[in-house]
Amino acid sequence: MILTKAQYDEIAQCLVSVPPTRQSLRKLKQRFPSQSQATLLSIFSQEYQKHIKRTHAKHHTSEAIESYYQRYLNGVEENGAAPVLLELANEVEYAPSLMARIILERFLQEHEEAPPSKSVINSMLRDPSQIPDGVLANQVYQCIVNDCCYGPLVDCIKHAIGHEHEVLLRDLLLEKNLSFLDEDQLRARGYDKTPDFILQVPVAVEGHIIHWIESKASFGDECSHHAYLHDQFWSYWNRFGPGLVIYWYGFIQELDCNRERGILLHACFPADIVTLCHSVA
Repeated sequence: MILTKAQYDEIAQCLVSVPPTRQSLRKLKQRFPSQSQATLLSIFSQEYQKHIKRTHAKHHTSEAIESYYQRYLNGVEENGAAPVLLELANEVEYAPSLMARIILERFLQEHEEAPPSKSVINSMLRDPSQIPDGVLANQVYQCIVNDCCYGPLVDCIKHAIGHEHEVLLRDLLLEKNLSFLDEDQLRARGYDKTPDFILQVPVAVEGHIIHWIESKASFGDECSHHAYLHDQFWSYWNRFGPGLVIYWYGFIQELDCNRERGILLHACFPADIVTLCHSVA
């Protein structure tokens, strides 16, 4: 799904006034019925992450942490079965999983002899049964399963979706009888930063020569695309030549402005691949 900048801005503006819940996503689908749910979910997640980055600091001051922790203690003392942490996160407009991390770290600082390590915190968030307090374990679990943008559950889902689309791209390349090297093969040869697939024999797409293809199981908005250009795509271009990026959930049309410089954007696997023998693959 390729959107104009104006179409994207309309969706993003709509998200400003809604909380990051699955109910809000359903309302978004009703508001924009012509857009795919996968595209809306990707935009929804990316816009929320931008909001969290903008407001992250204010939730991590010592005053804020102590205030949240005392509110948590008072809440569970009154009713330990109520979703105290989840409601607190929603009230202060912070991601539930990140709120759970704040409270868990503060709890362990108070009850453990040594400050908790990042690996211990991550392990407890992945498996709340490791938390040495049953009430807090349940509170953290409620935050994890109800967070649609952050947390270990979301990370697993994103990883699985990304891998699924890489496998899909590999199958399409094999179906077209195109010879390639994948990321693992390239790293085995000593490359430290590589695209998902290098074509051993370049092809042409819409009149542009392509040496590599990168799969992105997300929507290409301005923020993410410019970061990818800086951190990945131009590096690939310098090492391997021009290439193709597939944003499987769409992108902003105006971002496809580097074709003449050697980076093409697509929202699906191109149907008009031409090999060196000038036949349609």
